[in-house]
Amino acid sequence: MAAADPSSFASPSCCLTRHLYLRCRVDFGAQALRGTAAFTTRAEREALRCLVLDTKDVQVFKVTVNGQDAKFVFGEKHSFKGTPLEITLPFELGRGQEAIIEISFESSPKASALQWFSPEQTSGKKHPFLFSQCQATHCRAILPCQDTPAVKLTYYAEISVPKELVALMSANRDGDMPDPEDSSRKIYRFSQNVPIPCYLIALVVGALESRKIGPRTLVWAEKELVDKSAYEFAEAEAMLKTAEDLAGPYVWGQYDLLVLPPSFPYGGMENPCLTFVTPTLLAGDRSLSNVIAHEISHSWTGNLVTNKTWEHFWLNEGHTVYLERRIGGRLFGEQFRHFQALGGWRELQNTINNLGDKNPVTNLIPNLNEVDPDVAYSSVPYEKGFALLFYLEQLLGGPDVFIGFLKAYVQQFAYKSIVTEDWKKFLYSYFKDKVDVLDKVDWNSWFHAPGMPPVKPTYDMTLANACVALSQRWIKAKESDLGSFSSADLKEMSSHQLIEFLALLLLEAPLPVSHVQRMQQVYDFNAVNNSEIRFRWLRLCIKSKWEEAIPLALKMATDQGRMKFTRPLFRDLYNFDKCRDLAVKTFLEHRASMHPVTSMLVGKDLKQDQ
Repeated sequence: MAAADPSSFASPSCCLTRHLYLRCRVDFGAQALRGTAAFTTRAEREALRCLVLDTKDVQVFKVTVNGQDAKFVFGEKHSFKGTPLEITLPFELGRGQEAIIEISFESSPKASALQWFSPEQTSGKKHPFLFSQCQATHCRAILPCQDTPAVKLTYYAEISVPKELVALMSANRDGDMPDPEDSSRKIYRFSQNVPIPCYLIALVVGALESRKIGPRTLVWAEKELVDKSAYEFAEAEAMLKTAEDLAGPYVWGQYDLLVLPPSFPYGGMENPCLTFVTPTLLAGDRSLSNVIAHEISHSWTGNLVTNKTWEHFWLNEGHTVYLERRIGGRLFGEQFRHFQALGGWRELQNTINNLGDKNPVTNLIPNLNEVDPDVAYSSVPYEKGFALLFYLEQLLGGPDVFIGFLKAYVQQFAYKSIVTEDWKKFLYSYFKDKVDVLDKVDWNSWFHAPGMPPVKPTYDMTLANACVALSQRWIKAKESDLGSFSSADLKEMSSHQLIEFLALLLLEAPLPVSHVQRMQQVYDFNAVNNSEIRFRWLRLCIKSKWEEAIPLALKMATDQGRMKFTRPLFRDLYNFDKCRDLAVKTFLEHRASMHPVTSMLVGKDLKQDQ
């Protein structure tokens, strides 16, 4: 048996939850989900008499096993893992025998998996809104479960909501009906027939509308954003077809997209059948659609082949970034793929500068014993993971050879959860004629050393050269040279190249304030609404201590809650002595309306944690 999951109390070696039948009522008044979770559970050893589930701030009223009352008791509460729920079976189960364990539960208003919105906090201002975010370890804050990615289950759900609202889940929609117990409510039904880890269970409830943008794709959003979203994500079907060509058939049926309120903490979340995305992707020109390619790619790497514990998160994310960039390469050319790959290397440099190159969380495979996965989260599993795969692609014969491996890897491990050793063994067996090449890889440094990778892959610089040249002009410019810059500098540059230009400047010592003032004069970056450009521009201004940028940076940090933007902006503002107090004050004013995970992590960043 592989080492247990350090982030969970459940013991999958004793028994496995194989199917969930969930019935629950969404109560906006109490900010709670109330209902029953019935798990079809299979004993994995002889004479099974008890099992342990993960919970976090969840009330449990009653447990039955095949209809008979069962005794249950909560264990000791852990600071971030929650509280184990120990259930004693009323009879013994033999190995391979199944029983249905039904739990009556209610979630807490402070559940870390859920964000509840009053009508005033929504675009439409008329109706409340709810969304869940279970990855990595928050499903246990909705309902008791084996909250480890080592365990996969199918599910069927019936969700009662106020009838003017729509409920959606990470599953195929199976119709709706009036709630027989309450005529003001409606029950929506959902079916997920592909086994998934608990972290992919997802629910959203709100005044949602949809637009069809492809044969298997609807875009869902509040009315105010739905048409803009339909335009922005129109490439979804082309991306899906490309992904199928690269990785194999799409097994999930529907592929819908949901645009969430601005406080959604991530760029996207690969909930099966229904990708969740941030509205910060709505640039108006489809330039940030690589996030869609990323979430689509997770339908193979992550959702079909899953990391067994969060220490092996790079298996999910490194392969998904690799596939995302292969899709980009097919649709926009190989030079674009290399340009995105180089941007990823810069992102990794930036992360490691911030976390420190001796920090153990910068290992590709970190030790998460007594470490909260939310605290350990960074671009490392994404970009160090991608860099390893890109390096191996170059070592083993190029993109066409390596995609053969990736497709075979997905086929080999589909519907399973694996660790890095499984991946590496398969790599060696697939490339058995190239073992001598593989043996030259410094595996120990790649997997277990902190900081930047031991080797840098080779990148085609065609699209990056203009960004490098312009950033160097600004870095080298004296006061007397500032007149030589003009808006014509940017004429030939794409928005992707502007992002890279600013990212390069952020890796250097701060520019003099005169330089950023001149940059605003000639380029007018303050007028740009592309979130990735604006984010890097405002960071550059704050690092250069330009006071006029303070209100703009505070506004961006609070108008949206995508942690990629909000955390570094707050951190930079906190490190600028002139506005440290204002940054803290602004955070404390907004804390109540922030997503619970964002609030916790920004609180740590700003040293506000009680």
